[in-house]
Amino acid sequence: MRIVYMYIKELFKFSGWLLPVNLFGIVIVSLLEGMGILLLIPLISVTGMIPENKGIPIFKSVIGFAEGLPEDLRLVLLLVIFIFIMLSQSILQRAIRILNVKLLHEFSRELRINLFKGVLNSSWSFFIKKRKSDLLNSITSELARVVSGMNFFLQMITSVIFTSIQVLLAFWLSASITGLVLLCGAFIILCSHKFVNRAVKAGRQSSVLGKEYLAGVTDQFNGMKDIKSNTLEKSQLSWFSRHTGRMVEEQIEYVKLQTSSDLYYKVTSSIFIAIFLYFSIIKFHFHIEELMAIILIFTRLWPRFTEIQSTMQNLAATIPAFNSVQSLYTECESSRERMNPFQNHEEPYELKKGVHYRQIFYSYSNENQNYVLKNINAEIRLNEMTAIVGPSGAGKSTFIDILMGLMKPDSGEVLIDGFPLEEKNIISWRKAISYVPQDSFLFNASIRENLQLINPACSDADIWQALEFSCAADFVRSLPEGIETHIGDRGVRLSGGERQRLVLARAILKKPSILILDEATSALDSENERKIQEAIDRLKGKMTIIVIAHRLSTIKNADHVIVLDEGCMIQSGGFQELSIQKSSKFSQLLENQMEAIH
Repeated sequence: MRIVYMYIKELFKFSGWLLPVNLFGIVIVSLLEGMGILLLIPLISVTGMIPENKGIPIFKSVIGFAEGLPEDLRLVLLLVIFIFIMLSQSILQRAIRILNVKLLHEFSRELRINLFKGVLNSSWSFFIKKRKSDLLNSITSELARVVSGMNFFLQMITSVIFTSIQVLLAFWLSASITGLVLLCGAFIILCSHKFVNRAVKAGRQSSVLGKEYLAGVTDQFNGMKDIKSNTLEKSQLSWFSRHTGRMVEEQIEYVKLQTSSDLYYKVTSSIFIAIFLYFSIIKFHFHIEELMAIILIFTRLWPRFTEIQSTMQNLAATIPAFNSVQSLYTECESSRERMNPFQNHEEPYELKKGVHYRQIFYSYSNENQNYVLKNINAEIRLNEMTAIVGPSGAGKSTFIDILMGLMKPDSGEVLIDGFPLEEKNIISWRKAISYVPQDSFLFNASIRENLQLINPACSDADIWQALEFSCAADFVRSLPEGIETHIGDRGVRLSGGERQRLVLARAILKKPSILILDEATSALDSENERKIQEAIDRLKGKMTIIVIAHRLSTIKNADHVIVLDEGCMIQSGGFQELSIQKSSKFSQLLENQMEAIH
């Protein structure tokens, strides 16, 4: 429960004076409810059903102020007071409930924003290690359960306050009977500890199943084309059926746990009530008024005990979600990039000379010396096209990640115009870079909205200019709605080449100093590859271009080629220069591709 208290402390900090005022309002509501209960027996006494000279003196004092009034007027007065008390309680209770909902939902929004902000501000290595569906599960399902758990906690606090007030009133009516009821309630709560432990276990199982479910469904939707083209629908439906069956079983087990605890409380309370009534009537010969006091105490206090216990059980089931969300918070904090991209208003860096890699070493794990990049000394020249080539696993993507400041080398440094790339200037540097990945990233929105993502202030003229540069203007004009055309989820309504050219247009809209194309044409046919190549040729000399390519035909116009193999830079020079170097890695790659074509 310690982690729940930690979040409640944050809620107190967030709410300021609202939560204490809310709790004070609950106290007032409890007192009003108690006053209404106190009026019930005097009201019955006025009717003559209970002799006024008998019973508990407290009830006599409640109606003592009205003794001089006629009986009918006294009854009307007591009824008016009763209605006023109940109405006041209902109005105040409504206001408190609205305040509770407002406070809880505003705080849950704050939690979501802070968690998502923490994820966004995490280093790239964090995302490499984490499964995207697990992040999605924590930010959506698990965080929703955290909010639900906090709601249960507030309900429990409310019940405790109500119970405390009712206990004080009950002691005022009959201290001995109330003491016995409290002892019995404490006994029941202690004996029901096993239900709380089982609820925690059930909550943990619910978290695991929810994570697996979301991961599986996400993977299937991402691979839907493969599923349908390979007729895998039956096997995927079988997995879905098995997993949802486990989820149903888990929910049934939790309902069984709840109903078992409810049965335990009801049977136990029935036995205690029967024992008390027996001894009250047979052994102690209580008056009717005293007997009614006993019934009032049981009917008001006993449900509160069961309500507290039930809420504790529901709260316990959400504790694994608290742990999951807090674990993600901790991971984000430990991998947080030190600069703050949300408050930095630096202008994009303007490259003046070029970029130099100086003795760069990098490994994914600090525990071994298995370097992905080894002693890299390379140069990226200003306003030239530099190609990075090599077999799979050579370190090409890591080379680019270090250039963008997504990864920090174990040793060595990247020099920008002669100055080290450091965290103090990394935001300005990233603003100068446009990155086009192999897998195009497009939203389920219009072409205009997708392009304006990178530059919300761009005009239509800017958009069409970028489309022209990326060889995308003709196909966009041919669409019925032009740049207002909705392209579907991840641009599914467009061809692969069209999607890639739109992503290139978006990159150009940023007006970068450096344009990075990471295998941008590897999944395209020769015609679309030619169009992308034409677009790149148009940009040559206007910005520094870096191309990672498997197809060496796409880099034949490169000014400079860097060849990587097993993390080492083994060659560098012009395309023609390297291609005529016999027995070199570059010429070998070139020959292999020529053989594959023929």
